[in-house]
Amino acid sequence: MNADERAVVEAIDQQGLLAALSELVAIPSLGGTPEEQVAQEAVADLMRRCGLAVEQWNLDLPALYAHPACSWELPREQALGVVGSLGNPGAGRDLIFNGHVDVVPAGDLANWSYPPWQATLTDGLIYGRGTTDMKGGLCCAIFAAKALRDAGLALQGRLVIQSVIGEEDGGLGTLAAILHGPQADGAIVMEPTELKLAPLQAGAHNFRLTVYGQAAHGCVREEGVSAIEKFFPLHQAILQLERERNQRFRHPLYARYTTPYPICIGTVHAGTWASSEAESLVAEGRYGIAIGEDPLVARRELEATIAAVVAADPWLRDHPPLLEWWGGTFDPAATPQDHPLVQTVAASYTDATGNPTRFEGMTYGADMRLLANTAGIPTVLFGPGDIRIAHRPDEYVTLDDLLSCTRTLALTALRFIGSA
Repeated sequence: MNADERAVVEAIDQQGLLAALSELVAIPSLGGTPEEQVAQEAVADLMRRCGLAVEQWNLDLPALYAHPACSWELPREQALGVVGSLGNPGAGRDLIFNGHVDVVPAGDLANWSYPPWQATLTDGLIYGRGTTDMKGGLCCAIFAAKALRDAGLALQGRLVIQSVIGEEDGGLGTLAAILHGPQADGAIVMEPTELKLAPLQAGAHNFRLTVYGQAAHGCVREEGVSAIEKFFPLHQAILQLERERNQRFRHPLYARYTTPYPICIGTVHAGTWASSEAESLVAEGRYGIAIGEDPLVARRELEATIAAVVAADPWLRDHPPLLEWWGGTFDPAATPQDHPLVQTVAASYTDATGNPTRFEGMTYGADMRLLANTAGIPTVLFGPGDIRIAHRPDEYVTLDDLLSCTRTLALTALRFIGSA
């Protein structure tokens, strides 16, 4: 590292970073609730305190819903966009850091060792809902920008931080930020990657399968048709399709995963009465899509699998299930590993931590696909924490990960954008 780079790393405000994360964790910003807006307002205020120029605007929800790249699951009456920036567009490249404030529910609080809406630091671990997914990564980005400012360095180009809502249910907020602008030459989404550098993001499309039966009193159930029983062969066929697809689509950056493109049935609801044959069943899930795969071709494989089961069953032939595609639509996305952004992040991580960069594809859907595919911006995923810790009780991020991520982001911004 040169003198300017060392100055930036030394200027990172660790205590401020922890205080900011505590402030955001305390806001239960569940998707589709008013607290999403409260969290956005808190981030905007934090950005101003850290010396960034801030834009806030109310999202035009009807216009966004009409956009072909839009997907969502949760209804919203209003939503807020927030973008902070440092530097000026000029001779250097522009870079986006992207992070979301929405979180998933905490679930049964009895399963938590620490309060989910309070950041608790214990033995180098910071517990709380959103610490990993992904308020921690968003705070890293803001405090990387603050370190650049505090070190007194002027950027040739512009660093833009997008704070967005709606990532967990489809990416509405990032689409709004893209349409609002500005554009950039590269983007980093600070999703939890275990500080691995991910130039690949798998796809995931939500689906709903409704299976029809025929109601009958439980004492004469043979006179009815159980939608639950009719679902069994459909589910087995879906699992077989999952095995076939994951054997067919292999990529070296997914080598440690046996199932990098899962087909998950997440909810099943059936029947209306305990002593009646279930006349209908509704199963909802997510359908994994491979890197480089056409999502519409991938969808047709599930549709054909369902159709084959239906054709072999007389009841299902006469009462075909309904397959719907709904909610979150995360297409796969990729950036070449030799792209300057990827190489800059890799070198910055090594210099910031002394460790070699680990490259890996991420199996989850994320807003990378909007930045890369819709906006055409070369994008990677890189952030603190492990996705396996997200969406579960006792979510946490390590302090070491937060600091390593912040240092890496600060060096990446300085090197990719350039100093004046």
